[in-house]
Amino acid sequence: MTTEYSGSGDPTRTMELLWGVQARPRRGPKPRLTIERITQAAIEVADEEGLGALAMRRVAERLGVGAMSLYTYVPGKAELLDLMVDAVCGERSAPADADGGWRERLERVARANWALYRRHPWMLQVATVRPALGPNALAKYDEELRAVEGIGLTDVEMDSVLTLVLQYAVSSARLLAETAEAQSRTGMTDEEWWAAHAPLLEKVFDVDRYPVAARVGAAAGEAHQAAYDPEYAFEFGLARVLDGIGVLVESRSS
Repeated sequence: MTTEYSGSGDPTRTMELLWGVQARPRRGPKPRLTIERITQAAIEVADEEGLGALAMRRVAERLGVGAMSLYTYVPGKAELLDLMVDAVCGERSAPADADGGWRERLERVARANWALYRRHPWMLQVATVRPALGPNALAKYDEELRAVEGIGLTDVEMDSVLTLVLQYAVSSARLLAETAEAQSRTGMTDEEWWAAHAPLLEKVFDVDRYPVAARVGAAAGEAHQAAYDPEYAFEFGLARVLDGIGVLVESRSS
């Protein structure tokens, strides 16, 4: 599902743009646009039309300017994508290190990230293995680490626990996005799709050969009215992930 990679542009220009340290002209007319406005327009394009629609020309159209004028602010799409990723990292609500124990704090981290990917599903198509390290991304990382600060874990374990929770949120959001995409492309809900294919399945499916699959699949299908319920799976899996982290935390305090 990944189609883009963060950190693939000019690293010097990207860091200058992210941290606002690029040289500003002292004379001349006031710039018509700002980096912030361009970034927000790009996010709106990606939110509404998908990452595949993102292009300098499309962003320029949204801003009502010529495409070439954007290049006086941002070198290209790669650097713009880094600005977009960092901007959405700034959409934090309640602090991850607010009141509550480590479990409640990590749960807030997971839910906040799951919600972020639901607001901006295009983020699921951006690989951030080489992050651009903008101010919002670093602030987000620092804040989320505080969810497990002072509970007996080593620094490496703190990072690993946070990575586990974040990756769980990403994978859960990706399944949710794929479910929505399947419905959009076929024009059918999961229930409608299965109903349409049930007659064929009944002809080829041998219950005696796959007894466990038949029993469990039927129970899950009845419970979810589909083969899979992304929201139920997220809630169930999050509890199990936190249970596993609890074993590690307890082992460090014993």
